[in-house]
Amino acid sequence: MLTLDTRIPAVLLRIDRNPFHHGTLGAVRSLGRAGVEVHVAAADSAESPVRRSRYLHQTHPPPPPGASLQEIAAVLRRISHRVARPSVLIPMDDAGALAIGWLQKELADAYLLPDQATGLAERVADKATLAQVCASVDIPQPVTLLPESLAQVSAAVRRLGLPVVAKWSRPWLLPAGTDLRSTVLVRSAGQAQELYRRSEEAGSRLLLQAFLPDGPGRDWFVHGYVDRAGAVRGGGSGRKHRSWPRGAGLTAVGEWTPDPGLRACAERLVGTLGYRGIFDLDFRVDSATGEHCLLDFNPRPGAQFRLFADGADLDVVRAQHLDMTHRPLPAAAVLSGRSFVVENYSPLTALRVLMTAGPASTAAHRRELAWHAQDDMAPALAMWVLWCRHVTRRLFGRLRRAVRPTGPPGEEVRVRMVRQAGAPDGSGRADDARIDDERASSC
Repeated sequence: MLTLDTRIPAVLLRIDRNPFHHGTLGAVRSLGRAGVEVHVAAADSAESPVRRSRYLHQTHPPPPPGASLQEIAAVLRRISHRVARPSVLIPMDDAGALAIGWLQKELADAYLLPDQATGLAERVADKATLAQVCASVDIPQPVTLLPESLAQVSAAVRRLGLPVVAKWSRPWLLPAGTDLRSTVLVRSAGQAQELYRRSEEAGSRLLLQAFLPDGPGRDWFVHGYVDRAGAVRGGGSGRKHRSWPRGAGLTAVGEWTPDPGLRACAERLVGTLGYRGIFDLDFRVDSATGEHCLLDFNPRPGAQFRLFADGADLDVVRAQHLDMTHRPLPAAAVLSGRSFVVENYSPLTALRVLMTAGPASTAAHRRELAWHAQDDMAPALAMWVLWCRHVTRRLFGRLRRAVRPTGPPGEEVRVRMVRQAGAPDGSGRADDARIDDERASSC
């Protein structure tokens, strides 16, 4: 049985707006069930289901949209003053992780943080530098090119073949209120050139990457926590069975599937970097080579991190709290086959899970639902109310667009957000994921 130091609170920071971010709720419940006082600063409305959790101690005003590092530091210092004790600070999104990475020394007197090299979080989140790191330590990645002119864009498209994946190297710099998306699937050289022309607007370089088709068993992820000694603790490797948007987004249904080779690959990568803290790596299998290719390095918990709650109920969030408070971390107790389901993105699977659930003592070892919990029912009820309202708005919005007059063909180039590939049917299409509360920022 884990024993966390309940004298030390935890503060969860999330800068991106996403009221359906189940990872935040998972962290609140994980720490709160262990008796830790949990505070949240997140850019959500008062209707956020996370606010209904019995394990949430207090919410705090988050940094404003587009806040500078100093504004974020000021917000975190105000929270620290209210909490009145040093706290374990855990970012729940990339924007928060990058800010904390740069502010680590400035916040060291108020928060307990992994001893991370300044700027390392940004280095691994930057898709251009990540490609360079992978090449230096022999971690497979899809072929990635960084064109420096329109001519090089055309040459890269010819080399990679169509369709091709286009990514902005620093997606956190994308301006709000535009149609720019962190990752898009492009189907012509002209489309890729149009994106390249917007590099200044995007704030970072455009990468062109070989397209790896999705398919059954091809999407994987590895979670873990690197402790003060540099050892990877907690977490594991998992397989994504369903995603939202389909074939391109966050994990809707996942399974704990141990893969020693994939785990060793992750350990080699974080060891080479000297990384400390929680990480979430996304992989896709290249059907031509059979290799697991690294797509993303997320320097924070993945939204599905509770999939890897092991036999001692250790997860990466608890691992960080234990490590930062100098408590021992138990040996891994792998629960192979354990599943994780996000109800609003895979409702039929969730219904089957609920209908076949056995005794609570054994069900927790077999699976976990993102929202529904017997000891904390209010967030699930609030989520369904908010979700139904959201779906209704989307449907009415589509109806209005359907009857609105359109311009001539070719007037607008449409690009759709994807994480690495298109829909499972091979068409390359994915559900439009443009609104903030469906952002696949935490897969």
